[in-house]
Amino acid sequence: MFYNIAVVGFGLAGRLAALELSKLHHVTVFEADDEHTQNSAGKVAAAMLAPLAESVLCEADLALMGLDSMKRWPGIIAELESEVFFQQQGTLVIAHQQDKGDLQSFAQRIKPLADHTAEHINAQQITMLEPELAGRFNQGLFLPCEGQIDNQAFYKASFAQLNKRKVKFVFNQRVTISDNKINNRPFDYIIDCRGLGAKSDKPLRGVRGEVARLYAPEVNLTRPVRLMHPRYPIYIAPKPNHEYVIGATEIESQDNGAATVRSTLELLSAAYTVHSGFAEARLLNIQTGLRPAFSDNRPEVSQVGNVISINGLYRHGYMLAPALVAQAVSRIE
Repeated sequence: MFYNIAVVGFGLAGRLAALELSKLHHVTVFEADDEHTQNSAGKVAAAMLAPLAESVLCEADLALMGLDSMKRWPGIIAELESEVFFQQQGTLVIAHQQDKGDLQSFAQRIKPLADHTAEHINAQQITMLEPELAGRFNQGLFLPCEGQIDNQAFYKASFAQLNKRKVKFVFNQRVTISDNKINNRPFDYIIDCRGLGAKSDKPLRGVRGEVARLYAPEVNLTRPVRLMHPRYPIYIAPKPNHEYVIGATEIESQDNGAATVRSTLELLSAAYTVHSGFAEARLLNIQTGLRPAFSDNRPEVSQVGNVISINGLYRHGYMLAPALVAQAVSRIE
């Protein structure tokens, strides 16, 4: 059956919902920001697909949902006309000698997922995986099932694809949702993907993320690297064209201001201790973003009437969004 559907919010979940629904239905997207969606958490993120690593802090069912989402990403990307980098070559987890206790603790807390487990590796195996880290680290973990995508390429390609499908966009407009209507305009279904924009309606909090994007032609890492750190783990995600995204997994703060000098120094100095080639890298930008989370840090797909809400993805956006959107869409189909 053909429906007239509104998608409210054009972040990661909103894009995935619009891509799926626009195959069969007429879709209108409402977004409070402009078409560049610079404030979207999904545009700031490193877009790592890390169910094993995230199982340290989340429940096993969410990590298993991450495995399901990872299987969905290649199909989503294949439907886009522009190329989007997708990789599934695992994650390398390392620690300096003084932080080996943090590495051991991390390893003990990883949950086995189906047939996927973490592999303890030595210095020689680290060198085989990442030759440019030879002699720097004596022990680590390899999480072979994990991957990543290029989030900025996905944002660009998904917008282009939706425009080609004649999806209607209404930017720079905050909306009210009531009685299956958007600003008193009726729709058959409304998919609410507002993230923190729904904070007045839902018990959400913001979790801050800080991410630096570098151009580092002297660095040739081939997969995401996580470095155990006394304050919080640091990740380094290689993107196409010698670009690297460096960030911290989370900071419990709802401050959406610019990155501080302290956090910038910590991110960049940690990256330098992993690979000295980052010393000559060019800092393309450093961004901050707030990710929407409920008190239990679990996402939620809920429905009231014909309004279906997807929210609370916390720091698991790219890992969980495809599976959550599939749940939401199934309520329509």
